[in-house]
Amino acid sequence: MNLKQVAGEKAASYIKDGMIVGLGTGSTAYYFTKKIGELVKEGLKVKCIPTSKDTKKLAKEWNIPLTELAQVDHIDVTVDGADEVDPDFNLIKGGGGALLREKIIAYASKKLIIVVDKTKMVEILGKFPLPVEVTTFAWENTLSQIERLGCKATLRRSADQPFITDNDNYILDCQFDKIENPAELNSKLNQIPGVVENGLFIDMADLVVVGKDTTVEIVEK
Repeated sequence: MNLKQVAGEKAASYIKDGMIVGLGTGSTAYYFTKKIGELVKEGLKVKCIPTSKDTKKLAKEWNIPLTELAQVDHIDVTVDGADEVDPDFNLIKGGGGALLREKIIAYASKKLIIVVDKTKMVEILGKFPLPVEVTTFAWENTLSQIERLGCKATLRRSADQPFITDNDNYILDCQFDKIENPAELNSKLNQIPGVVENGLFIDMADLVVVGKDTTVEIVEK
């Protein structure tokens, strides 16, 4: 059983006619977007805002009506994946490289639903390297400043070249091992000049849909 598919498709049950919907990025959110495409074909009336160029491409392929954040005053529901979720619903996101747009969309949403398989539920964040989006200008200096917070930072690469985000920035993957105080680290990272945004999503998720072996668990705050 594909746990990601089960979770992604279950999240689609929260979408109703007339909603403005944020479409997440990543392997689990993919199944949510695909399901929305199927429901639109069956008559669901929604307008969607993708969190990445990749998701926008998928949405167009599946004929999902799109709009832009600048054209609406809110988003009803965003469904997105996560790399880690702790018991307080703090998240690490950005494994797919779309963390900045994901956070902008999530912040504008009345409800953020996170879809994951059971392996993403953790007691403490940090085993997954924390993605930090940084400007290409003087990124080496920014890396040094970030490492002073107690991590080992690595420039993300793709095909032997630096990975470039949809916003033309770099990503540093920062291995902290354990993030004891996510809110404090979030604040410290974003105070460093050169840091555009980081992958800690603090107090943003409202509901987590967890794909398990034979079922789906709905976890609420």
